[in-house]
Amino acid sequence: MTAVPARTATPAATAVHSDPEGVYRVLSLLETPCHLVRSGGRAGMCHVPPQGAEVLATAGAMPPERLGSSDFLRRHGVRLPYMAGAMAGGIAGTRLVAALSRAGLLAAFGAAGLPEARIDAALGELARQLGDRPYACNLIHSPAAPHLERIVVDLCLRHRVRCVEASAFVRLTPELVRYRLTGLRRDRAGGVRAEHVVIGKVSREETAEMFLRPAPEALVRMLRDQGRVTAEQAGLARAVPMADAVTVEADSGGHTDRRPLTVLLPALARVRSRVARQCGDGMPPVHMGAAGGIGTPHAVAAAFALGADYVVTGSVNQAAVEADTSEAVKRLLAQAGIADYVMAPAADMFEQGVQVQVLGRGTMFPARAGLLYRLYHEHGGLDELPDTERQRLEKRVLRRSLDRTWQDTAAYLKEHHPDWLARAERDPKHRMAMVFRWYLGMTSRWAVTGAPDRAGDWQVWCGPAMGAFNAWTSGTALAAPARREAAVMAEHLMRGAAYQTRTGHLRATGVRIPTAGAEYRLPVEPAG
Repeated sequence: MTAVPARTATPAATAVHSDPEGVYRVLSLLETPCHLVRSGGRAGMCHVPPQGAEVLATAGAMPPERLGSSDFLRRHGVRLPYMAGAMAGGIAGTRLVAALSRAGLLAAFGAAGLPEARIDAALGELARQLGDRPYACNLIHSPAAPHLERIVVDLCLRHRVRCVEASAFVRLTPELVRYRLTGLRRDRAGGVRAEHVVIGKVSREETAEMFLRPAPEALVRMLRDQGRVTAEQAGLARAVPMADAVTVEADSGGHTDRRPLTVLLPALARVRSRVARQCGDGMPPVHMGAAGGIGTPHAVAAAFALGADYVVTGSVNQAAVEADTSEAVKRLLAQAGIADYVMAPAADMFEQGVQVQVLGRGTMFPARAGLLYRLYHEHGGLDELPDTERQRLEKRVLRRSLDRTWQDTAAYLKEHHPDWLARAERDPKHRMAMVFRWYLGMTSRWAVTGAPDRAGDWQVWCGPAMGAFNAWTSGTALAAPARREAAVMAEHLMRGAAYQTRTGHLRATGVRIPTAGAEYRLPVEPAG
């Protein structure tokens, strides 16, 4: 970008700053180019080189919307290449989604684990509040209960939700393919327009590849033969990939493979390049996002430096004012450090030994969940438990009798999973798993509601990004939970990332940035 001639520039623009505070002020005006110059025998930073100054280095304007992919912004109708991923159980609720959408950002409603009526009401509310503004709904893979996927897709179609975040899919399912295909049509130029946007969340190469390719022909044919998609939509399926974007999920809260983003994102980018070569130039490009560990400007900037088209935050949004979890949990999250997270047994895949990453500080949940998993593997059923272990469970963990817990579990299974109930009635070990799942499932609800009498059992899905965010915001206006508005956090993360990107460009040219000016600064709460 050409600098404004010095004769038309203001004195403030041509002022050369060599002190740390002055350098920071120049660098932090991201919408304006800046220069390192030598003038009057000294070197310093300015916005416009003064007459006769020697320009040593230049950094162009770096507003946060220039990070990532401009095509991602156009495709999703957003202002910044930033997304708030879904948090299950409605923690990413309508308040959070609406707040970010109104700020020109994309957010996904956390539909996983919610009953049909609540999802219906939430999507109806979002449609009324937001109209054509951007937002998404989470669609989680439910291999043990595929009807749940159909319920969510039906609701998304009913409420004209234009984007779904597809998570935990190990294979493509008829419902996900149906959502994608029913949005396909020819545009005026004869091309294919995909009005139903899919963002796949993946952590493995083989899962990424299935989203990067068109829908499997066998599933497309089945849906067409069943009359669930039209013949035209089935024909158009070959012209588009299954997803418009793929979010690469590294070490995150909840279900996670705990893979480093620096390893995972480049690996999946290579898969994308290979698939694109095989599919040919006619296939629309698929954007690739970065998730997991995104809690500071440095992490955001690093993700874009790795080649991400957009970034996805998760854990930090759980601490936002608008998140639909309890205020007590938000205060607990605000105290977490970068090492306060552990792996614990997952409720949905307990028997297989699958684990989730949760907050370890301030709760006994990880230890108690680990006890349940040990007992499950050491005994064939509840009747085989030693008296000491049975008493420990009833008094310290369940805080109710095993018989009552089974009665409540059986009542739930009778209504929602009668086949699981039938198996539990004939298989003592499966019955034990269902009883233990009762505790694992309730702990999340107690955390969301902030049940004070069960504070020691709160299960809070969370990753190290939360601790990094807390360290970054310490001593600033965003340190207090009451000040953590989702859109404000997003804005500072993105502006901070743009600032770090700008200083990185200057460093690459040999410029030494004063230590006091090397970090993006958050506003500090006024005294009193």
